[in-house]
Amino acid sequence: MFKDVVEFNMKGQNIKMALVHDWFNQAGGAEKVVKEILLCFPEADVFCLFDFFDSKDRNHYLMGKKTYKSFIQHIPHAKKRYRNLFPLFPLAIESLDLSGYDVIISSSSCVAKGVKRKPGQLHISYCHSPARYAWDLKEEYLNVVRTSLARSVLKYFFGRLREWDKKSSNRVDYFIANSAFVSNRIKTFFGRDSTVIYPPVNVNMKDVEGSRSDIYITVSRLVTYKNVDMIVEAFRQMPELKLEVAGDGILRKKILKNLPPNVTYLGYIDDETKRRKISTAKAFIAAATEDFGISIVEAQSYCTPVIIPCVGGYKETVNEKTGVFFPNKTIEDMVHTIRAFHNNQKIFHKKDFEENIRRFSEERFRSEFKAFINEKIEMHFGNRNLEKK
Repeated sequence: MFKDVVEFNMKGQNIKMALVHDWFNQAGGAEKVVKEILLCFPEADVFCLFDFFDSKDRNHYLMGKKTYKSFIQHIPHAKKRYRNLFPLFPLAIESLDLSGYDVIISSSSCVAKGVKRKPGQLHISYCHSPARYAWDLKEEYLNVVRTSLARSVLKYFFGRLREWDKKSSNRVDYFIANSAFVSNRIKTFFGRDSTVIYPPVNVNMKDVEGSRSDIYITVSRLVTYKNVDMIVEAFRQMPELKLEVAGDGILRKKILKNLPPNVTYLGYIDDETKRRKISTAKAFIAAATEDFGISIVEAQSYCTPVIIPCVGGYKETVNEKTGVFFPNKTIEDMVHTIRAFHNNQKIFHKKDFEENIRRFSEERFRSEFKAFINEKIEMHFGNRNLEKK
């Protein structure tokens, strides 16, 4: 086993903890969860399929910790083409040797929860989502594939992944879901119960950095299920309104190919620019079926109203005092809702935003997460605690 495994000594007994995350490539909401878990249990060793974090993200999200990676890390061009390697992900995650650990915490939206375990180990999985392309969003991923042969091949592997995903869920002792929406999906797909602990969000109310503009904004990874192309098409039908699109991803070229003149593409923006843009925007717009939607909660911390579909985790994170829902995930409904919002000039109040987002704080996450982990450890091993004394 690895030389620098840190041992926890509680009441004369050694307990070792491993934290398993799918991968480290681009930082997002799941990586913020990893950061908070490490703040709870800083001695945990970190495992993943591959890690292409730069030094800035490593210091911020991993506190500079090194990671133990699978063979995917060493495949040529894996950094840019890792999505093409997904048929290897189950094998790769199972190749990680966690036999020297007592407690496994997985942070999973793909395959991390499928790590192999030995008898006596305790495995708790924080599930951001069951693998989307294995279950309910499979068709959305297949629709962007160009050839029928490629679609057939992918469909086969998606089916195999679904079988593996269901089977490997039995390797988890306890599931934590990041929302009631995900909890229901875990029950539907895996037949397992779960406890809801909302992910951590920096909900400290921020001051608006300048006056409000009439420009709308969306900040998102440019991938299929985020439906940023739908937002762009909606603004094509509203040439009198302006939209800024921030983010990067595999659909960037497609979205930029025929961008209407009232839509500006900002590319990837850093945190400081994101704060400035969101805090002065007319509203923040999203169109995905999100499991939780951290960016939506962050937007509300700037007192920026949000315009979103009435689906998924949004129904848990937004109310009528902090945003506006469009009833169906269609361009027509989006256009109607945005125009009504723009013309209505509804007044939003800081106290309503503050009251809504307080329940998603980072401090609340750490308290709930540590309490859950320690309770299950005590049940599993006896009266021991993994918190650093």
